[in-house]
Amino acid sequence: MKGQIFKIFSDLYYVKNADGNIFQCKIREVLKKQKASVVTGDFVEFENNVILNILPRKSFIKRPAVANVDQIIIVSALKEPNLDFNQLDRYIALAKYYNIPIILCFNKEDLGLENDMQDRIISIYEDLGYKTLFTSALEKKGIKDLYKVLKGKTSALCGNSGVGKSSLVNALNPNVHLKTKSVSDKISRGTHTTRHCEIVALDENSGIIDTPGFSNVKFDFILPAQVDSLFDDISKYNKECKYSDCLHINETGCEVLANIENIPQSRYESYLSFVKEAFEYKEKVKYNGRKTESHQKLHNNKSIVKISEKKRQGSRNTRKQMIYKGLENNENE
Repeated sequence: MKGQIFKIFSDLYYVKNADGNIFQCKIREVLKKQKASVVTGDFVEFENNVILNILPRKSFIKRPAVANVDQIIIVSALKEPNLDFNQLDRYIALAKYYNIPIILCFNKEDLGLENDMQDRIISIYEDLGYKTLFTSALEKKGIKDLYKVLKGKTSALCGNSGVGKSSLVNALNPNVHLKTKSVSDKISRGTHTTRHCEIVALDENSGIIDTPGFSNVKFDFILPAQVDSLFDDISKYNKECKYSDCLHINETGCEVLANIENIPQSRYESYLSFVKEAFEYKEKVKYNGRKTESHQKLHNNKSIVKISEKKRQGSRNTRKQMIYKGLENNENE
């Protein structure tokens, strides 16, 4: 049978098939030995409540781990907590890295939206081609518009804790009743209420993944020269830079710096902070290294366990000894 994992809890995987039937499954032992990545959203083959195989993914996000999403809805609060442009750019760059379409949702409009703030958001992000929505989960404002962009797709909600992701899901489908919690007055940010990734059905053809709030996304997986590819408003100038590895910081002949007035200040500041994180990653790789030998390899589109180098060398030595022994026997004869 085939189905999609819509929830993972402990070592149990909840799979829904095409008929809407739900199966509580465990994964096959060989997948455990291969340390196979099995995440919410994966389409799988299963039998007798055992997952046998992970089907190819059309999209994947490593943190938080979800698969086969059609789009990412990045949710930000206009207030409580205040809008953090650096964090917003962080999620946008991450979604762009995974090549997944983005929609920006600015929640808590009921707390007040100054015209200059709305104009700033639109001038920065709609000019980059991102669709922007303004919502209030409390007053149900913008919920119909949000539902329209979600209809017929599997979407992942992404954003800091306390921005109202769970409240939005409850407003979209009142039968869900996801747990919510108010923002802390002491630290001015939300606390985690979503503990795991789960696909929540909005209707028969639409699903939404309410991901746990995460604020520690760092660009500790790419090199500094790659960061500009995640910023369309910067990368459109980089081809004209004098040096191909230009980082657009203080280099001579940098076309980005020549057009710095055309790039929103908050976006360029975000870019610089991500480059700094990428440099930290580069230094870590340079002196410590992160490369590890994989225990699996692909053969005929299937993942199989690799023979360790030690055992492989031992096998080669055995074969050599047998060859030499055979040669010696021939000489003695």
